[in-house]
Amino acid sequence: MVSGMLSRLARVRVTLGYTALLIAVATALLMLGPHVRDEVIRHTSTNLRNLGDGRIGTLIGSAFVNESGPIYVWLPGLVALLALAELLWHGRRLMVAFVVGHVGATLLVAAGLAVSVGVGMLSMSVVDVTDVGMSYGAVGVLGTLTAAIPSRWRAAWTGWWLAVAVGSAAASAGDFTNIGHGIALVLGMLVGTRFGRPAHWTSVRYGLLAVAAAFGYMIMAYTGLSIVVTATLGVIGALAAHRIARWRLVRRSLELRQPQPAC
Repeated sequence: MVSGMLSRLARVRVTLGYTALLIAVATALLMLGPHVRDEVIRHTSTNLRNLGDGRIGTLIGSAFVNESGPIYVWLPGLVALLALAELLWHGRRLMVAFVVGHVGATLLVAAGLAVSVGVGMLSMSVVDVTDVGMSYGAVGVLGTLTAAIPSRWRAAWTGWWLAVAVGSAAASAGDFTNIGHGIALVLGMLVGTRFGRPAHWTSVRYGLLAVAAAFGYMIMAYTGLSIVVTATLGVIGALAAHRIARWRLVRRSLELRQPQPAC
């Protein structure tokens, strides 16, 4: 019994390791007090100031520091998301997905902010805005799940999340963090196309998917306005994508049924 439990836990060892580090960092910062916490956030932030000064280590360190409220609120959802991805793709691919989402979205957002500041679209104050947390990496992992969704629902899933990402950015008036979530989602979807076919789905995995999807939605829609906008656009996007996929399938079927010209 014990060996069986250890064997199951070993299948999500990357998830468990990352979770343990998040808890350790959050606990340490809580014990050290708000002043130390603020200093750690400032030094690990992937803002333009730190990146411009060559502090590339913030690209890694920022994924272990949180300023999004108590860890117990969002950690269960994150664990469900990462555990599902690790069960489907295994540990190495989970790490690739997370790093691509976290680092890729961070760098692309930073480049956009730098250009916006340079041309005067944004004030210089954005250079020092703190930006830490695991949300880009988590949304990147969520994006890779697209490749694992059963084919008959994949178009609706894709349409829903892309529309939610657009709605989130629109509802926040182009807030760079929400734009970064959309970028991370697309990067994750692209990475997922290289992961091949996952193992079959089980009731446990469907349960984890439900929690993971709710967690991903909570990341993108966290205000009353964003919930209304993203839910509306998400439904429209899912229905439109599903109909387009069905239309393409019917069209392909009709083309295959057409008689071939005689030679």
